[in-house]
Amino acid sequence: MSQQNAGQFIQPANPLRLKVGGGGRLGAIDPAAIAKAEAALMSLSANFTQWLADEIGKLETSRAQVKSAGMTAENMEHLYLRAHDLKGLGTTYGFQLITRIAGSLCRLIDDKEKRTNAPLDLIDAHIDAIKAAVRDEIKSDEHPVGRILVQELERRVKETGV
Repeated sequence: MSQQNAGQFIQPANPLRLKVGGGGRLGAIDPAAIAKAEAALMSLSANFTQWLADEIGKLETSRAQVKSAGMTAENMEHLYLRAHDLKGLGTTYGFQLITRIAGSLCRLIDDKEKRTNAPLDLIDAHIDAIKAAVRDEIKSDEHPVGRILVQELERRVKETGV
């Protein structure tokens, strides 16, 4: 067997690379633009407490719906979406621990087929932990209570086989 033309690799243009500094070097990004974005985020940070409270309120409302109307696919989907929002927003709002707890809750109820069988007491424990973290201003797992709390929640989720 003779080896015929094995092919040729053509590197396509990467317009995104050019937009963020070309050649893959982050040093080409304008530091002034980064500083401006960080300043804008800091100016919004005064609203973080209220926004976080609003998100937790939505999660609490979803939990109440699950408890009153049952663990239906629709109710559990709403609960999952609220937990997923907090997973994405916790760190932005200054609570890395909430991101981690909400991530654990998302893992617990991530599978749509198994959601309605998730242990309600473990769902409650996650939501109560999120509320306690805000109440007691436990922002990260570097806090001893935060570390123990999130590790225990993650251990229990792992035990469920999810």
